[in-house]
Formats: sequence, C-alpha cells, structure tokens
Amino acid sequence: MAELENPNVMPNLITFLSSLLQEVAESNDANCRSQAQKISVFHGLSRPTISIQNYLDRIHKFANCSPSCFIVAYVYLDRFSQKQPSLPIDSFNVHRLLITSVMVAAKFMDDMCYNNAYYAKVGGINTMEMNLLEVDFLFGLGFELHVTPNTFHAYYSYLQRQMNIAESSLSLGRSLKLQLCFNEEDSSHQKQQLAV
Repeated sequence: MAELENPNVMPNLITFLSSLLQEVAESNDANCRSQAQKISVFHGLSRPTISIQNYLDRIHKFANCSPSCFIVAYVYLDRFSQKQPSLPIDSFNVHRLLITSVMVAAKFMDDMCYNNAYYAKVGGINTMEMNLLEVDFLFGLGFELHVTPNTFHAYYSYLQRQMNIAESSLSLGRSLKLQLCFNEEDSSHQKQQLAV
C-alpha cells in the first residue's frame, strides 16, 4: 500500500498500535487477576520499564523492516491470541510478543532482514531467548504466516479508520474504546477485545 510509504503515516501507525496494545494489555491485566493464566516463554518476571510506545518506536527505528511488516505483525498477534486463548496479551508478555511478531513478519515479508541476534539486541533480550520465542510463536500460530491481500487490506483499513476516528475523537475531547479482533474468513470486525 502506497500510503504506508508516506513518512507521516508510520509514526501515527506506531502510536496507534502501541495505544491499542496498551489498552488490551491493561484490560487483560485486570481480567487475569480473577482468572488463572497460563505462563509461557513470553512472560517476563516483571513488567518491563519501557513503555509499549517507546518499545515499538525502538523496533521501528532499528529493525528497518518495511512498513507493511507492522500490519502483518498485528495480524500475527491477532491470530496468536485467537489460537492461544489461554495466553492473553498482558503487560508481562506484550513486549516479547511484539519483538517476535515483527521479526517473524520481517523474515516472511521482506527480501532482506536482520538475524535473530540483531532483533534480540533491539528487543533487549539474549539471542537464545529470541530463538525460543520465535519457535514458540511459530508453533502458536500453527505456522500460518501467509496473509492474503484481502486480510492485509482489511486490517490496514480497520487501523486507518480507527486512527481517523481517534484523531477526530481527540480533537473533540472524547475517549475511544479500541477493539482488536477480526474474523479473517469474512474480514468483518468482531465485537470483542483480543484474548479477553
């Protein structure tokens, strides 16, 4: 999509994705207090001190992957959450899921990409952990990495609409409740939050 090449679009997309993931993580943090949750390799012992916004900015700055990788990473996160409902995105795993989803998207989408050791440095983890995260993420996705043009367009269009609504909402001083889940079969938005 040519719009993704516009230098003004990526910062807005990064900001919106980070706020979306922040809301999902906070919502799932609140829900997980009352429910038992499966612990995985994606969970840290404590919440990272870097914000999701700063972490995603860091990945964008140093990963040098194509803009479409961030949309595909978003698709992967959604698929992962749908296939792994016992592992909701929360503040203990969102950073590791982000770096892994972007790395896998870059490897699948881009002609040239960095190796796992480089992504590990960008993500603030060691290479062995990055390798393990990648394998678990791929198995969690069932190795379903292909994103059809229709699915890509549906996710991108949704993000564009939500960014436009958010910008309008911010200018009017209203709050916006963000949603994240799609049904890829019919590309229609579901009235549910990711992995709630």
